[in-house]
This record gives sequence, structure tokens and C-alpha cells, in this order.
Amino acid sequence: MKEKESIKSTKGQSGFTLIELLVVVAILGILATVGLSSFRISQIKSRDARRKSDLGQVQRALEMYYNDHGIYPAASGGAIQGLTWGTDEFKDLKETVYMKELPEDPTGNPEYCYVTSAVSPYTYYKLYARLENSQDPKVSGPYTCNLVTTYNYGVSSSNTIP
Repeated sequence: MKEKESIKSTKGQSGFTLIELLVVVAILGILATVGLSSFRISQIKSRDARRKSDLGQVQRALEMYYNDHGIYPAASGGAIQGLTWGTDEFKDLKETVYMKELPEDPTGNPEYCYVTSAVSPYTYYKLYARLENSQDPKVSGPYTCNLVTTYNYGVSSSNTIP
């Protein structure tokens, strides 16, 4: 008879209560929010690292161009004259290739900006990008390009400052 009583007493206690389910759902929601937030921050930092790397590569290409020609290429519309960010090959009239493709900002907007001295001979250059992480130690500026867009990260030739 004791066996039947114990079976009856456990029979009605299977499953979770509504409160237990709500607690589990709340915990899962908090964990998902924290995880997505961390993922978003790492994506921003990744795009900023790419921007810095892109400007460093363009900087090296510009220095190679300067070594060959004694001046930097002219600027036009925020890019190297006659070239478009993300599509064009950076080469000179002798077909010497300095970059297979000028890089494009990871988000595509705003693009990078290239500025040089106003008149020939072009003795310096400045390159700008906009970093998304305002806490990045390399953030500076603000820099303007073509009086339209402001940037917060810049590199330049050794004879000037961004």
C-alpha cells in the first residue's frame, strides 16, 4: 500500500512550473544580449583594424611612387587623381603598378580620402578614414576632406602632419 501512495504523490509533480520557465527564458535572453553586444564590438574593431591596414598599404604605395617620380600623385575628389577607391589599379603612365586595387572602406561609406598640396609639385599627402570605435587610441582630428566629410583618423607623408 505504501508503494501505491508514493506513486500517486509523484504522479502529479512532473514538468516545470511557469515561473521556472520564465526564469530560464530570462537568463537565456540576458546571455544572448551580452553575446551579441560583444560580437558587435568585435566587428567594429575588426573594421577599424582593416581601415588602418588599408591606409598603411596606400601609404607604402605612395612612397614607392614618390621614390620613382620625386612627387606624389595629384588628388581629385578625395582620391588619387583619375582613380576610384575600391575599383581602380594604382599605376603610373609607364604602367608600373603600385597597388592592384585601391582599397575601399569596409562599409563603403564614407570612403577614404586622399589630399595633397594644392599645386604641383605635390610634396606631401594626407590620407583620412573614419574609425567607428571612438575609444580607439588612434582617434584624432577632426579632419575634413573636400569640405564635406569629417574623419577621425589620418596618416601622412613624413614632411607633414595629418
